[in-house]
Amino acid sequence: MYVVGLTGGIGAGKSEAARIFSEIGVPVVDVDVISRRLTGIGQPLVAKIAHAFGKEYVTVDGAMDREKIRERIFSSDADRRLLESILHPVIHSEALRELESYHRAPYQILAIPLFFESNRYEGIVNRTLLIDCDKDLQVSRVVNRNGFTEKMVRSIIATQASRSFRRALANDIIDNNGTIEELEQNVHRMHEKFIKTCAVSE
Repeated sequence: MYVVGLTGGIGAGKSEAARIFSEIGVPVVDVDVISRRLTGIGQPLVAKIAHAFGKEYVTVDGAMDREKIRERIFSSDADRRLLESILHPVIHSEALRELESYHRAPYQILAIPLFFESNRYEGIVNRTLLIDCDKDLQVSRVVNRNGFTEKMVRSIIATQASRSFRRALANDIIDNNGTIEELEQNVHRMHEKFIKTCAVSE
């Protein structure tokens, strides 16, 4: 099982890159998707979140209220760590289960926003691909996409590893400061590289 860890800061374009890899036919396991599924309506983790933070952080239909919890955890390191202690072990187990189901593919993508901030997946990933862009572009993308305030986006970025730190550790980097067409070309180029790398490693 050859796994490429796909990562990048908020707004850098990691999700778009994951989508393109998936369209090429590469199996993609995305921890953000897993997280949303595990905190959806009626999921057992929602009860744990309500117990830890209060029932006001659960929507009327029984899902985690992502907007409210986001505001709370990005104003408190202790609350962020508490939420991570509830979510991350279960997300990790589910990610491993999904990876095992695709073990016959030449390689797989494991999309992890905070790969370099955590060592939880280091023993699973064979190499890392960083999607990166200028910080001001990160901010504008998230403001336009999610409707967050610029202050909120910059506070989220401040909790993540710096660009220089990520770039120093990544095996491969795609600079995503241009168009979606340029990102698609770069993803296809990386796909060819990974296919060759897998063949050599077998």
